[in-house]
Amino acid sequence: MIPLLELMQTRRTTLPKRLVAPGPSEDQLRQCLAAAATAPDHNQLLPWRFVRIPTAQRGRLGDALAQALIERDPDATAEQQAQAREKAERAPELLLLVVDDDRGDPEVDVLERTLSAGCAVQNLLLMATELGYGSALTSGKGLKSRAVRELFGLGPGEHAICFVSLGTPTRAPQGRARPEVEAFTGVLGAPTSQGTNT
Repeated sequence: MIPLLELMQTRRTTLPKRLVAPGPSEDQLRQCLAAAATAPDHNQLLPWRFVRIPTAQRGRLGDALAQALIERDPDATAEQQAQAREKAERAPELLLLVVDDDRGDPEVDVLERTLSAGCAVQNLLLMATELGYGSALTSGKGLKSRAVRELFGLGPGEHAICFVSLGTPTRAPQGRARPEVEAFTGVLGAPTSQGTNT
């Protein structure tokens, strides 16, 4: 149990611009994705998926991110568009996490599906950490844009949740304070610090 706890405590976010080659090998990436597959999944719907964005496709993603910026801000400068494009070039391994509202049993709502996806991505990140790689999750308004949705062929019930970046950190990520258990745990019927019952 202790090694698992230590692994969880070791995981840190490394900004994608600080993730460089080498990234995971094909076998190592498969291990990370196999870890994702162990996530809780009510009725085995597999309501989420990962889409790899290989190096040869980063230009297309960059164009979509620039177009997404223009959708939000038609007055975006050429420099701002270039900055949007550059985000697609960071990290040697890049994936998109997608959640599907409509796959399988409609009684399993989107919140439960998203929770399953969160478990999947955490398992993937922990395996990447175990293998010695840094990782990051990034999102933003661009994921909801027409340009990005069209690039990935997302259906009406599909949601682009975040990008997952993997690679070798250029420097050890800094530690961060974690909340005490009491900060996010209550007991039904017990008074809280505000004098009300949980």
